[in-house]
Amino acid sequence: MADESTGDVVSVSRDGAVATVTLLRPALTTDLKTELRDALERVSTGDEIRAVVLTGTGRAFCVGQDLAEHADALRADPATAFTTIDEHYNPIVTTLATMPKPVVAAVNGTCVGAGLGLALACDLRIAADTAKFGTAFTRLGLTCDSGLSATLARAVGAARASELVLLGETFTAAEAAEWGIAGRVVPAAGLAAAAAELAARLAAGPTLAYAAAKRALAESWGAPLPDVLRREGEAQARLGLTADHRGAVEAFLAKSEPVFHGS
Repeated sequence: MADESTGDVVSVSRDGAVATVTLLRPALTTDLKTELRDALERVSTGDEIRAVVLTGTGRAFCVGQDLAEHADALRADPATAFTTIDEHYNPIVTTLATMPKPVVAAVNGTCVGAGLGLALACDLRIAADTAKFGTAFTRLGLTCDSGLSATLARAVGAARASELVLLGETFTAAEAAEWGIAGRVVPAAGLAAAAAELAARLAAGPTLAYAAAKRALAESWGAPLPDVLRREGEAQARLGLTADHRGAVEAFLAKSEPVFHGS
């Protein structure tokens, strides 16, 4: 791995055009949220990194908010205990969802609450067969945050999303795949390699097209059809001017594999 940087609670490593952002603690403390927000902002910019992996360590991907820290905040001042949503959660989710390159969540273990929100903000999810999932919010007398109220319903449908949020029951990696939350499930021992292989494939792909596709999928949800068609046409016209598109067309005609440079 090249260009590795490790903070107290988040590490960032780079292998070629793939950056891997690893949560070194299971729960989201203020320090972890701050380091994660800043790390994602760094890897989201520039052309050198063309795909990102978000993962955890040990038995947890992310178990959501650190409740001991949250309890301290409630005791200090309940009116300001949730300022972290605007300061940390919303910027993290927005960066994951909107960065102009694909993001893969490699769910290595327990993924609940805001952790599930982070995973759903990524473009693709690959899970260890031992991973456990859950929404958890209503068990604490709270509603959703981290975009979960939108992303979960898009992934599993409104009816199942209501059941998962209101009942707060945990579910398995196999169920996550069956319901559309995880794209694939692999043996836990092979998760890192499978995620790296998937990210490398994306990093070698048409980065500008991926960015446009991410934007189209996000903007089309609930939008009027004429607006969807207009935005699709505008994006296609922009991509038609790229070297990646022209090269791919020529490669198709020559019956060869295209080589994408992200430009």
